[in-house]
Amino acid sequence: MEWVIVFIVGLMIGSFLNVLILRTPIDQSVSFPASHCMSCNTPLRAWHNVPVFSWLFLRGKCAFCGVKISIQYPLVELLTALIFLCSAWKLGINFQAFGIAMVFSLLLALSIIDIRYKMVPDSINLSALTFAVFSVATFGEFVTHFNNALLMAGGFTLMRFYLSYAIKKEAMGEADIMIAATMGAVLGIKLALVAVFLSAILALPALLLTRTEDEESQQLPFIPFLAFAMWLVMMFDTQVSQYLEALYG
Repeated sequence: MEWVIVFIVGLMIGSFLNVLILRTPIDQSVSFPASHCMSCNTPLRAWHNVPVFSWLFLRGKCAFCGVKISIQYPLVELLTALIFLCSAWKLGINFQAFGIAMVFSLLLALSIIDIRYKMVPDSINLSALTFAVFSVATFGEFVTHFNNALLMAGGFTLMRFYLSYAIKKEAMGEADIMIAATMGAVLGIKLALVAVFLSAILALPALLLTRTEDEESQQLPFIPFLAFAMWLVMMFDTQVSQYLEALYG
């Protein structure tokens, strides 16, 4: 029964994430107006907002105007529910697991916004960082998370200055620094660096496939790769740590 509740909570959070993804990039309130069809502006009924099931029942179309509803909605809800289940399986059903699940859920929203709009809203990025720092069981863990976040943010800030000076243009944005801080808080310094390296490896094929003669390839969204690499390292942190210990002693 507990796992069913975790799954339902994940679906509900995912439903809210869809609102964030839709409204945050256009600076619209996530509270007002109430949920409505983006095509005909008709307010939705309560049964139109049931995660996943409403989309299936309506066959992916608006109940009023018949316009297709993006499959993004049920996919985000299901992925968020999966994030919550995996976090609970990894950490147990507790406050820490909820916080970590919220971190990755918000990173999921950031990834989709980055892909669709080529932007990373500070409000969602800072929320993910806040959950990462406060997802602790003891005060000692909070201090550790906070220190790791500061160290990763500071390291990325220095890297930003050096790279920008070397290539004579902005090398990375403030959003990357906040993501680095989140990675440090969740994973610790050593595993966070592994996640950064892994994200670069994951992004390389996509960069090569999208490379053109213009500067379009420079706009490749990188947040999804950072978030996915961070997720993989967290889920397999024991194995990664054992590999690093065997490699470096």
